[in-house]
Amino acid sequence: MHQNDGTAVPLFPLNSVVLPGGRIPLQLFEPRYLDMLSRCLKDNSGFVVVLLQSGQEAGTVATFYDVGTYVDIIDFQQLDNGLLGIVVEGRQKVLVHNTWKQPDGLNLGQVDDLPAEPERVLPGQFRELSGVLQALMKHPVVRDLGMRVNFEDASQVGWRLTELLPLEAVEKQRLVEMQDPEARLQQLQILLDSMA
Repeated sequence: MHQNDGTAVPLFPLNSVVLPGGRIPLQLFEPRYLDMLSRCLKDNSGFVVVLLQSGQEAGTVATFYDVGTYVDIIDFQQLDNGLLGIVVEGRQKVLVHNTWKQPDGLNLGQVDDLPAEPERVLPGQFRELSGVLQALMKHPVVRDLGMRVNFEDASQVGWRLTELLPLEAVEKQRLVEMQDPEARLQQLQILLDSMA
């Protein structure tokens, strides 16, 4: 498990989110992230994915939200385009504080684990959301990530929809920060209805 003893954890600001059990492919080309990767692999540690509030993924000036997800590196390979491709899997939602930036531009912060969400069976009124997720999971890009999903679990259905639906960043972050799986499903239902 990652340390909560005040050790700094690398932060990776992205335009997308990943939640516990979710997987996301990343392409690394900036020296700061290649260094981070080799350190993580050497120490058998992960890093924290946080959602960008403003700025660019590859920019040096970025602000990001303080609730993100600690991720493990589960796969890495050289891509055809010469970049390094990694796949990370979300392990635990965390609160990031005391952030600072290294001279090479890598953001670091101290993190505290957020409490695990209560386990809930998917309530009947959200069956449709489970169906939407099952359809999204058939997309080749998503299928290739090999995620296992329990379509009867309220948190898992909500987390995967938060990752996969084309929502505004601020909406995604609101869903990430929710700790009640049913409240998140309720919000997703509203957002989905407004898309229809």
